[in-house]
Amino acid sequence: MSTDISTKAIFDCVDLNLWYGDHHALKEINFPINEKEVTAIIGPSGCGKSTFIKTLNLMIKYVPNVRMAGEINFDKQNILSDRLDLVELRKKVGMVFQKGNPFPQSIFDNVAYGPRIHGIKKKEELNNIVENSLKDVALWDEVKDRLNGPALGLSGGQQQRLCIARALATKPDVLLMDEPTSALDPISTLKIEELILKLKEKYTIVIVTHNMQQASRVSDKTAFFLMGQLIELDNTQKIFSNPSDERTEGYISGRFG
Repeated sequence: MSTDISTKAIFDCVDLNLWYGDHHALKEINFPINEKEVTAIIGPSGCGKSTFIKTLNLMIKYVPNVRMAGEINFDKQNILSDRLDLVELRKKVGMVFQKGNPFPQSIFDNVAYGPRIHGIKKKEELNNIVENSLKDVALWDEVKDRLNGPALGLSGGQQQRLCIARALATKPDVLLMDEPTSALDPISTLKIEELILKLKEKYTIVIVTHNMQQASRVSDKTAFFLMGQLIELDNTQKIFSNPSDERTEGYISGRFG
């Protein structure tokens, strides 16, 4: 596996293992994730992609009978340590799921939710955060006249962008995206992809995708997972043009998966 990664790693997973009960779901994962880059994770269903991304902000801890070993180093702290401040981790490492899941509240209250949880109460400050977060996801012009309207009244693509804005409102360093366009139409998918390319100027982004064309369009690095193992991690162009492992080539060429 090639991991010749020259820029600064914001995450560094070292010998990471994860079990669901007796099932060994992630096996000896060594995976640096670089700052201000888009890293795509590809692989067939059930290979550990979503499990892995949910370890990075410890969402996986909510799953019963999960056990982990090894290290997940974020900002030089192993987040598997008992000393971790989970609230602070979730502030710095935001997550967007497969389907837009706005709260049954107003558009404004959805975006303001995180900042309020972290103690921001001043109306003017919240107004600025909401406006800037919605502008970051190119949604402000579409919703600025109905901020007090229900978030669930937005289209599917708008809801997904709103959820990205909600994640950005706490000013995270990292944005995790678990198949963020799989439930969207092609036009909404294109908007999210354009957004990812823009957001990487400010954020580190990790995206799980079943769409290999999407991975090739938006990512700097691509990781191929198979049966709980990280088979290959390299520059996206190399992964798709000249992978080092024949299993990667077999998946990309459609021979399995």
